Amino acid sequence: MSDFPTSTGHFPSGVGAVDAAVALLLRLGAADIEHPGGTLAAHLQRVRHRLAGWGARPALQLAGLCHACYGTDGFPAALLPADTGRAELAEVIGAEAEGIVYLYGACDRKATYPGLAEADGVFRDRFSGRGHTPEPGLRRDLAELTAANELDLARHDFAFRERWGPQLLALLTRFKPLLSQPAWRDCRLDLTP
Repeated sequence: MSDFPTSTGHFPSGVGAVDAAVALLLRLGAADIEHPGGTLAAHLQRVRHRLAGWGARPALQLAGLCHACYGTDGFPAALLPADTGRAELAEVIGAEAEGIVYLYGACDRKATYPGLAEADGVFRDRFSGRGHTPEPGLRRDLAELTAANELDLARHDFAFRERWGPQLLALLTRFKPLLSQPAWRDCRLDLTP
């Protein structure tokens, strides 16, 4: 059982959203996919725990737990297809959290990250090729989730940190206006040489 108090919607048999999401991830094979620090399942749980430690709301924590379900621009292995799997994931974690997962998975990082902290920054969807300007709350969610994900990679993969640490700190410094104080603190602690 999870140590996270859940209640973001109605779930089968009263099972909490986190427990239902973990069960889905395991059923989809996340524990069988290698990832820095062990398996994809372990990474996803660490990202959720980091977000919880930063005081993120339940929907963002659930998004952190499931953020790689559709694959990402940096990790192509998908547990669910982005076009047909959205309803299944939303049924487990709720529509708000699923929307964040989709945003994270669809993010064309090269096109989106440079302007993410700008009010008129364009988000490029790597699945559809279309662009739009997300509302400020979604930009904050994307920045916070990105920080949690990348800091977990840096903590569990020394080669990743050595190669990408300075660029990652520069990116997250650009995101600073969007990050919570605890997230920014961890960015400095984990990435400053």
